[in-house]
Amino acid sequence: METFANVVQAPFDQVFNTPYRLKGKWNPEFFEQAQPLTLELGCGKGEYTVGLGRLYPHRNFMGVDIKGNRIWRGAKTALEAGMKNVAFLRTRIDFIGSFFGADEIHEIWITFPDPQLKKPLKRLTSSRFLNRYRTFLQPGGTVNLKTDSAELYAYTKKLAEYNQLPIETATDNLYHSGYNNEILSIKTFYEKMWLQEGKAICYIRFSLNPGQELQEPPDESL
Repeated sequence: METFANVVQAPFDQVFNTPYRLKGKWNPEFFEQAQPLTLELGCGKGEYTVGLGRLYPHRNFMGVDIKGNRIWRGAKTALEAGMKNVAFLRTRIDFIGSFFGADEIHEIWITFPDPQLKKPLKRLTSSRFLNRYRTFLQPGGTVNLKTDSAELYAYTKKLAEYNQLPIETATDNLYHSGYNNEILSIKTFYEKMWLQEGKAICYIRFSLNPGQELQEPPDESL
């Protein structure tokens, strides 16, 4: 991937407690056109990043993951398709605050992450991570979670309700809910696998309040 113009791989010493050189400057200095920027966190093979880029050519999209062999597939697909609005960032999401500045991100997608059933604060929708996202998410910006884990969905919904976050959509069975549309119909490798096994897909979409310090709900067993 070192030869891929649409992939950024930042060494540890450039991002550990240090702002990356493109923080706050992705639109003017990296993307060909300055457009609203959406992140897919834990993007895997980048199916959602690429799919959203195809649906919305007048917006920019970036997939984030630590696994280079997964990112390679999405990055190569985007390059072969000549997609100038799609890019990938290889890093741990623990360091996400080093990469993006205030109001730089328009929307966040989290698709089929590890539910971390025994470690609530490692969940990508925990208060620990949401408090990081709100430092760079625009006011009123949304977070989308799509998951096969009923436990992660219930936890995320409870956390949003506990912190009185505006919930736009919430369903524990997406494809039988009436909410489905062309965006939600994008299917990742893992989603196709779960659907073949007969699992229900859960989805929740909510907004963050930039000035609000989020707290974990009282029952962390969820």
